[in-house]
Amino acid sequence: MRWQPAYVGLGSNLENPCGQLRWAIARLKQRSDIRSLACSGIYLSAPMGPPDQPDFLNAVCGLLTSLPAADLLTVLHELEAQRGRRRGERWGPRTLDLDLLVYGRELSDSAELRLPHPGVHERSFVLYPLAEIAPALEIPGRGRVSQLAAACGLQGLQRYADTGDSDT
Repeated sequence: MRWQPAYVGLGSNLENPCGQLRWAIARLKQRSDIRSLACSGIYLSAPMGPPDQPDFLNAVCGLLTSLPAADLLTVLHELEAQRGRRRGERWGPRTLDLDLLVYGRELSDSAELRLPHPGVHERSFVLYPLAEIAPALEIPGRGRVSQLAAACGLQGLQRYADTGDSDT
């Protein structure tokens, strides 16, 4: 069995976003085909899409997995579905968004799987949490995470202080 490093972006802006992220992290930790889960702190960011939606909470998890990239993506989509994610409006509000950002050094540009995830290199809400756990990571074809984050800037991103308030 070969274990591959992978990085997953997590986001939510509906139905207790902090709870949604924590639920997803707990489910990933429970899987026997995933180990060594390291997660960033949680960040608050304005939505990329329509402005008439709540702000997002975002985090990134690094992991080792024995799953092929396409199978890991399927697991992520299944977790989203369990939390009521309905795909529709591009960049619209969502209960849970799980994106496979990087999988080893794999490059893919198929309709089913794009690696690294498009836009990962220019989104502060991905780069800053990723830099917390893997600043030296080289995103294939894009560069080192720490340098990409510095070039990107915060773009209004803020560290989220989890008070345990279930309404957030």
